[in-house]
Amino acid sequence: AVNFQGLIPVGPQSSKLTRRNNYFPNASPYQLWSRSFASDNGDKFEAVVPFMGESVTDGTLANFLKKPGDRVEADEAIAQIETDKVTIDVSSPEAGVIEKFIASEGDTVTPGTIVAIVSKSAAPAETHVAPSEEAPQKESPPVKAEEKSPKAEEKPTKVEPPKKQAPKPTPSKTSPTEPQLPPKERERRVPMPRLRKRIANRLKDSQNTFAMLTTFNEVDMTNLMKLRSDYKDEFVKKHGVKLGLMSCFVKAAVSGLQNQPIVNAVIDGDDIIYRDYVDVSVAVGTSKGLVVPVIRDADTMNFADIEKGINNLAKKATEGALSIDEMAGGTFTISNGGVYGSLISTPIINPPQSAILGMHSIVQRPVVVDGSILARPMMYLALTYDHRLIDGREAVYFLRRIKDVVEDPRRLLLDI
Repeated sequence: AVNFQGLIPVGPQSSKLTRRNNYFPNASPYQLWSRSFASDNGDKFEAVVPFMGESVTDGTLANFLKKPGDRVEADEAIAQIETDKVTIDVSSPEAGVIEKFIASEGDTVTPGTIVAIVSKSAAPAETHVAPSEEAPQKESPPVKAEEKSPKAEEKPTKVEPPKKQAPKPTPSKTSPTEPQLPPKERERRVPMPRLRKRIANRLKDSQNTFAMLTTFNEVDMTNLMKLRSDYKDEFVKKHGVKLGLMSCFVKAAVSGLQNQPIVNAVIDGDDIIYRDYVDVSVAVGTSKGLVVPVIRDADTMNFADIEKGINNLAKKATEGALSIDEMAGGTFTISNGGVYGSLISTPIINPPQSAILGMHSIVQRPVVVDGSILARPMMYLALTYDHRLIDGREAVYFLRRIKDVVEDPRRLLLDI
């Protein structure tokens, strides 16, 4: 899809159509991305919700980044839309002043929904204040005058009925939206973000769908850590990126998936789909939740390419700038809980994949090496797999391949 950032003027008839939400599902992609005028004189512009991706139909207006009366520049973010996968900015179509907001925080919006009106000629904090003050002043006097007289007459007659209607709380207790427990002090209730809802649903669906089983192993990190220590300076000098541990685990996973293709496959109805490519999803924890951006064609990449790809995706994830395409797909997932200090865990499969590798913290432990007890940096590995498709034999062989390659990275060079 092409992002048309130009300005397309809209006449009196078409401008009315663009304000109706039921018009946009039938609109062309050009109108979904166009910036329509809010008035015929070309002074006001409408900031609309942009296209959010092929699989995303709506989102929640999470928060406004500006206030009515604030000065904004062209393409400056006005509000943020929270979807099931990513957070999307609603940008100002032109430089000007925000006259008013059409939508409210918490509203469910679709592509093309008008969020705000931006005026080019208005002065900051003037055009919004005057109309908002005049309108209620003109309407409020008659409303108050009409309300006062009936209230004064009906007060004595309506004293008892409200008391008889006091038992109304009983139906509200049965409402599923009401809390089951009475509120307590020092507690606060907030709506669950859409991303967290999506994560919860996907993880529960994973448990309900897959026959998940986890196998464990441990890996001696001595040789890999020495390799990184010996070549880290030269690696940065040549490639401009630090040499981390994740790139080796990605390459080890690629080797394991090539040796055990069934781990890279997936069940689709009564069929098995084998993939002749490897797209590795790397789990990244953010303040809003866990996201899994994908490193495409990891089987064709070297260590430097993988490190650059991971750093780029991690930076975007932290900034909330990941696109839906960067998280779609993936044939295998690696989750590194060790960065948070996890010693051992059982990761949950990321649908529709069939397996996930869990890395953990590196801890000095006593191990037996050539008959001697030595302190070595050890890491527990966990592989959770779909037992409907992958037998224990294939799963153990796959994890053993990870262990062999990480403990002796020279195997990758010699392909043995």
